[in-house]
Amino acid sequence: MLLSLDTSANHKLIFNVSHEWIPPFIQLKTVQLSSCKILNGFPHWLQNQRKLERLELSNASLYGLLPTWLQNMSMLLTLDLSHNKLIGSLIHLPFSEHTEILLLQDNHFNGSIPRSLCRSRWFDILDVSGNQLSGNIPDCVENLQYIRMLILGSNGLSGVIPSSFGNIASSLQWLKLNDNNFNGQIPQNLRNLTSLEVLDLGNNEFSGNIPKWIGENLTYLVVLRLHKNNFTGDIPHSLCKCSHLHILDIAHNNLTGSIPHCFGELSAMNNVTEYFQQDYEKNVTVVDLIQVIKGITLDYTTTMGLVVNMDLSSNKLTGEIPVELTALASLMGLNLSHNHLSGSIPDSIGNMKALTSLDFSDNQLNGTIPPSMAALNFLSSMNLSHNNLSGSIPTGNQLRTLIDPSIYAGNKDLCGAPLPNNCSNPENPPATTNKIKYKKANGQRNVWFYLDITCGFATGF
Repeated sequence: MLLSLDTSANHKLIFNVSHEWIPPFIQLKTVQLSSCKILNGFPHWLQNQRKLERLELSNASLYGLLPTWLQNMSMLLTLDLSHNKLIGSLIHLPFSEHTEILLLQDNHFNGSIPRSLCRSRWFDILDVSGNQLSGNIPDCVENLQYIRMLILGSNGLSGVIPSSFGNIASSLQWLKLNDNNFNGQIPQNLRNLTSLEVLDLGNNEFSGNIPKWIGENLTYLVVLRLHKNNFTGDIPHSLCKCSHLHILDIAHNNLTGSIPHCFGELSAMNNVTEYFQQDYEKNVTVVDLIQVIKGITLDYTTTMGLVVNMDLSSNKLTGEIPVELTALASLMGLNLSHNHLSGSIPDSIGNMKALTSLDFSDNQLNGTIPPSMAALNFLSSMNLSHNNLSGSIPTGNQLRTLIDPSIYAGNKDLCGAPLPNNCSNPENPPATTNKIKYKKANGQRNVWFYLDITCGFATGF
């Protein structure tokens, strides 16, 4: 007896749903039509399939409202409707106590998250990101006692994080609330989520200090993203206890104080060999890596074991760049720009062999550029502009490929290629035409800043 229908990933297959080509007497348990082109909406014959346990219609050109008969599929364990153009509320979805996986990301659903969602106490993965949902998160989320991944990012959700979040079982590994309108402080009850590997609260309106308990309780974190919020105060030294961190992004806040010297003890940023082989075999592309370093994509499923990135930019940090940071030999991206850092660039920066992107721009750094920087063979994107650096620009190896003068703009005492002023005659100012070129190049640098990484990193591979 036919129990399963799987035509997924057949991009040339086109279904016309007006054809009742699965008779009612055949009761399927699995239907997988992902990445096929389904014409005229949901297949009508599905409404007679009352024993379905797995329905996957991802990226199937579906559009419009959900059919009301969908809520009659009370046996569904897995429902995947992601990457379509579905609209309307989620009220007609089959939220039964049996549902384990619900994937609705990248559609056009609107309205609030229905409380009926909480009926599915066996949820393992819930992803409704990339929609137009609004309102608050219902308090009943504490009923999701077995959930492992809760992904609500890129919607219009608002309010504070319910304190009931802390009552979710400690099995929760991913919590992504990024790109919404949440406000208030991070509730202390989240300290109970001791198995968290990904905590993404970026692009919201959270305020207050970064809680110390993040480093003390959430020690398994691989990704911590708090960027573009309103956090204040110092960077807590307890974050140094997150020895598994691969991505630390707390940029675009109002943080003050100095960079913790103990960041040099983040061991996962010094050794990712085992993850490299594992993720490289998943066909992770250089573009994937660059997008995560730049912060374009939030898809850590294929890159978080490989990308190692630290972004502390656009805050109010002071003091010197800790020399201990140069011990992070696996760090690929380091962005400390737009702060108030002073002192010199550490001489041992050449030890950061994996660096592909380095940005120290818009600070108050002084002294010379360390010659060891020429040893950074993967470096393909660098910005040291608008500081107080002086002396000659080092040459050799990878630095010879960084020929954009805007990289060093705003350091009046720097000399040597690619700047027009020769070090043998440092008092000879650049011509007015060169200043105009600087401005044009400076306007273009944000466009090409991270594209250069691709060439450098591909060459390194």
